[in-house]
Amino acid sequence: MSSTYDAIIIGAGHNGLTCAFYLARKGLRVALLEAQGTVGGAAVTDEFLPGYRNSAASYTVSLLQPKVIRDMALERHGLKVVLRRQDNFLPGDNGYLLAGRSGLTRSEILRHHPEDGEAYDRYTAELHAVVPLIRKWLLKAPPQPGGGVRGLPSMLALLQDMRGLSTDEVRTVHEYATKSAGDILDRHFRGDLAKALFGFDGVVGNFASPYTPGTAYVLLHHLFGEAAGVPGAWGHAIGGMGAITQAMAKAAREAGADIVLGTPAEEVIVERGRATGVVAGGKAWRAAKVIAGVNPKLLFDRLVPRGAVPEPVEQHMTNWSCESASFRMNVALSELPKFTVLPEPGDHLTGGIIMAPTLHYMDRAFIDAKRDGWSKQPIIEMLIPSTLDPGLAPEGKHVASLFCQHFRYQLPAGKNWDKVRDKVADQIIATVDSHAPGFAASVIGRQIHSPLDLERRFGLIGGDIFHGKMGLDQLFSARPMIGFADYRMPLPGLYLCGSGAHPGGGVTGAPGHNAAQAVLADRKPWRRRA
Repeated sequence: MSSTYDAIIIGAGHNGLTCAFYLARKGLRVALLEAQGTVGGAAVTDEFLPGYRNSAASYTVSLLQPKVIRDMALERHGLKVVLRRQDNFLPGDNGYLLAGRSGLTRSEILRHHPEDGEAYDRYTAELHAVVPLIRKWLLKAPPQPGGGVRGLPSMLALLQDMRGLSTDEVRTVHEYATKSAGDILDRHFRGDLAKALFGFDGVVGNFASPYTPGTAYVLLHHLFGEAAGVPGAWGHAIGGMGAITQAMAKAAREAGADIVLGTPAEEVIVERGRATGVVAGGKAWRAAKVIAGVNPKLLFDRLVPRGAVPEPVEQHMTNWSCESASFRMNVALSELPKFTVLPEPGDHLTGGIIMAPTLHYMDRAFIDAKRDGWSKQPIIEMLIPSTLDPGLAPEGKHVASLFCQHFRYQLPAGKNWDKVRDKVADQIIATVDSHAPGFAASVIGRQIHSPLDLERRFGLIGGDIFHGKMGLDQLFSARPMIGFADYRMPLPGLYLCGSGAHPGGGVTGAPGHNAAQAVLADRKPWRRRA
């Protein structure tokens, strides 16, 4: 194995693996340097209790780009995705709401409030105007304001896409790009559960109230995917999220990439004003291109030497906002939960179970966490993937994922996550138990990832699952910095392929795909920047 390559990628998460595949497929000599002993980053499967396996951090499938799945032949490499039999189940104080295909969502919303049926039609019509525009820009770099001639093609492309919209559609795009999810949902719906169903997507992985401007875009960000070929659907990867990245690793190796495990990056090598390699595992790895799959704050604060980029760039990256306020748990269960509002087992237990019945509940969770460090009544999405994938647990037993908001990375009054994590985990389990009595007694083991644990294990700075907040100031052409949203960093030879680049977080593969296109374009003599 050589230590000189055409491209070195820092991190073998799903975006790093995707980028490596596209580069190696074009004949480049590529090495991925991964600190952990396995590929996958935050998309891995753990056996957290003997006989019990589950996705450790990321936990569900929808946003992974179909083009990436096809190009990497992930199904041939072992990936199998199955659909949830129902998309969502929301237990409320006096009833429940289900969501799914074949008209289920509309009929359930109509069941709660007759006038909300037509509201749902208007709402989905708005989404049909906005989501296709977003999809067009997932697999290409956003416009570069101030980028001169280099930024002109993408600016013209955006204008062309917008020109095809009516005035009303342009107004809708503007509202979803700038307003809060709560403002939009309150305008459409009367039913609290209907608002909560859609509002959850505006705050998941996002430390914000549903009434924070910009959460309408985060809502949209979770709608552009598909699973098992069904647009907008959510699914489960058999074997957990690690099955995705294991299949990606096979595809990357087949294309010719070297994957080097247990080799943490220590420093980007900078010579004569450009990135020329990486010091990792105590060894110098040389390459014409260095591509980072890590949070841009980690990249510029810890890996790029001080003084290698202009001071304003250093300052911007130091101030890059990282906080998703996420707390992630897995639990092993002796039996399925029995929810008070729908106690019998059924397809609702295959969906995302959202325990946050109103937008005001979500708003209070944010306010409590902002003041106290964590929500006393947290927002919880629970999945029970063993209902779709029995091999994750012993016969008759189950595993559940608990994705919880809001839990701040920095705690007030000298509190420390290492001291309070179990207390907080108990509180989360008690919250579920309040909806499904007996749940706490059914827990026979658990795996806990506080925000601090997410940073320590996965390199998610501030515990941010998206490599940087998805706020208005850190999206599209400003992700990670205006003038450098085309995956080329403000240091010649250095690129960004992780979720801190456009289009942002989630297991999409889009930043990895797009960064590879930038690297390949720069190898053409007429496109080289340096």
